[in-house]
This record gives sequence, C-alpha cells and structure tokens, in this order.
Amino acid sequence: MVRSAMIWMRSKESFLGSFWSTTTNKPQGVKYELHTLPVDAKDVADGDTMTVYVDMPNPHESGNVPREVQEAVVERIKARAAKNYQKADTLQKIIVDAGYRQVPNLSGEQVLAKKYRIRLRGIDAPENSMPYGKEAKEELVKLVQGRTLKISVYDTDRYGRLVGDVECNGVFVQEHMLKKGLAWHYTAYDRRQELAKVDSLGSLD
Repeated sequence: MVRSAMIWMRSKESFLGSFWSTTTNKPQGVKYELHTLPVDAKDVADGDTMTVYVDMPNPHESGNVPREVQEAVVERIKARAAKNYQKADTLQKIIVDAGYRQVPNLSGEQVLAKKYRIRLRGIDAPENSMPYGKEAKEELVKLVQGRTLKISVYDTDRYGRLVGDVECNGVFVQEHMLKKGLAWHYTAYDRRQELAKVDSLGSLD
C-alpha cells in the first residue's frame, strides 16, 4: 500500500495527468501546459469555469510538493490500511487544505493531485441562473466528463483562476461552446479573429 502511495514520487516517466508539459513548441503567450486527470462532472461550475486535478508523477515535480503534504500522503495510506479512519480523515484535511487531493488515475491507482480552477480563455458563458446557463453547463459537462484535458495556460485572473485554452480529445473547447451558441466571444479580453468568426455563427443572443 505504501509502495503504491509513493508511485507519484518515484516515477521516472510522465503519464496522463502530468504537471508540466515538456512540449517546446507552444503558441505565443502560453506560460505552460497542464495535462489533467479525468474530469468529474461535479467539478464543472458553469459554461466557462471548471476545477481540474493534475497529478505529480515525476521526481522533478514531486519536489514542488510541500514536505508536510508528502508525509501526510504516506501516513494516510498507513492509517487507512490499519482502519484508523479518524486519523486518515485528519491527514486528508492537511492534504486538501494545502490544495491537493488523492484521486484515482486512469489505472484506478490513487495518486496525489493538485487542484486548479480553470477559466476558459476568450469566451463568456451565461451564469447558471441566467437564460441558457443550465444548458451551457450541461454542454460543457457532456464534452469533458471522464476525459483528460490539455490546458495551455496564459494568465491568472483576479479570482486566482488559471486562464487558458482547453483541448479535449482533439476538440478546442471554447470553439465548441461558441459553435453550440452557448457562449459569447469575450472581446473585452480576447481579439482572436477565429473566435470572432465562430461567435458570429452562434445563436445565443
């Protein structure tokens, strides 16, 4: 059990859910890329915002994890094996409060993952309480649920969310939402003509 808990700290190779992408040919303005674990439907807040989890597979990235989190992960596995669930819950709180969580990867193994809130770059979808807000959220859930994402991060907004372009199974998510007529091109912050052209074909207004 302890051995499996340490996979993320000892792995020599990256796999889906890796922290930093090693891709060198990134579009201009991209600071880094994230490759997420499969997205849960409950982590989609609305049509343009979601929470994702990114695991820490290799020694270089595990060095970014606070020592107290590393220790809590190992001790929590031991506590659960001993059926000391009260202690396990206390250790889980340490992990979660630091912005991490233990979640299953594609193989079903529990891995340590860091939580990120993502704001889709260049589009604005209705709030859930607004007309078409429910439909926008449902469409985004349908697209990303259970799938891994590639996120090209450009910036961080005033709410602490990472602002980025999101690709899901070869689909550019923002373009998809615009084509469905469930978001607007956010022209106050984004001047991309390709999104403007897609937006003009939408039917949200």
